[in-house]
Amino acid sequence: MITVIQWALLVLSLPAVLACAYLLCLTLLSGRAVPPPCPSRRLRFDVLVPAHNESAVIENCLASLRKIDWPAPLFRLLVVADNCDDATAVLAADAGALVLVRTDPTRKGKGFALQYGFEHSRAAGWADAVAIVDADSEVSANILEAFAARLENGAGAVQAHYGVLNPLQSWRTRLMAIAHGAFHGVRSRARERLELSSGIRGNGWCVAHAVLEENPFQAFSLTEDIEYGIDLGLSGYRVHYADEAWANAEMAAGEQVASRQRQRWEDGRMDLFRSRTVPLLQCAWRQRSLVCIDLAIDLMMMPLSYVVLYVTALIAISAALSVWNAAFLYLLWLAVLLAAVLTLYVFRGWQLSGLGAVALLDVLRAPFFVVWKLLLKLRRYDRTEWAPTRRRGP
Repeated sequence: MITVIQWALLVLSLPAVLACAYLLCLTLLSGRAVPPPCPSRRLRFDVLVPAHNESAVIENCLASLRKIDWPAPLFRLLVVADNCDDATAVLAADAGALVLVRTDPTRKGKGFALQYGFEHSRAAGWADAVAIVDADSEVSANILEAFAARLENGAGAVQAHYGVLNPLQSWRTRLMAIAHGAFHGVRSRARERLELSSGIRGNGWCVAHAVLEENPFQAFSLTEDIEYGIDLGLSGYRVHYADEAWANAEMAAGEQVASRQRQRWEDGRMDLFRSRTVPLLQCAWRQRSLVCIDLAIDLMMMPLSYVVLYVTALIAISAALSVWNAAFLYLLWLAVLLAAVLTLYVFRGWQLSGLGAVALLDVLRAPFFVVWKLLLKLRRYDRTEWAPTRRRGP
């Protein structure tokens, strides 16, 4: 009977072992890659800002975009005022942006706003590429330079680092900054070193018009960014990662809005897991594509909080069994090793977040964060709603 229980526990622990092994590899490879040489500064960009009722922050975003270190005649600011009932369009126009007003109450969501902006940019035929920046964001001055360096080096799509603009506002935003350091920093750095796709993270990314012509934007799911990154992977393109540039967005500090955003994100990933995992694996097999394999693994990966919960349960079960019979001690040590790997991954994310010691105590709140995420599964919400963060303003 002991042998049967041991084998059962080994099988049950396999998902956690695979997840932790994957995260360990990414953590060990998360050193900064050498960026390509400076570009010729001749590419033209449309910088597209999708906005839904963003009057509190749109001026601050456009002011940040105006400070980009790129020749002024070579980039335009486009704002898609999507189904707005506030002053977003007026404020954006007053700030010097070209405003595209979109009104369609039956086709709501960021994906439709992006498609509208992409189609306008393509029809104009002026830009070489389109960069996407969320309305609640500020960007580094070198963001277009980082994009151009990779586009001139053969990239079709580029993702800058996506960080948190207001990390010190609350314990929740500090945890989000650490999560971004791990999910966007650790994973994307490693993928860039391995020449895999960093994926599209929804903010601070760029795509060449030549790629848009071949792969028109048709991503309208709850996680339209991840969906389009997968579409590019299936077409043979990897998304390059520009670690030296960033786009930092304001995160929700309040529980209500944060809950809704997190729930939509996880439900969106689950939808893509169901619809895109098999096509990615098929493409990986037919084309021997490591990019598609990694994109499929990324979809199959449990959220970190669930992996933590899984490993915690393994520690508790194996510890209880070890008290009953010493034959289960090796399972306890295995579970402890997995916990050590997760700790290393989280602390690497903390290191890349740049928050310093002020955020270390917030890591102790992680168990409450895990419980909060589990409770989200019991709530209902409007999947068609595009609800921006409640803004503090500039």
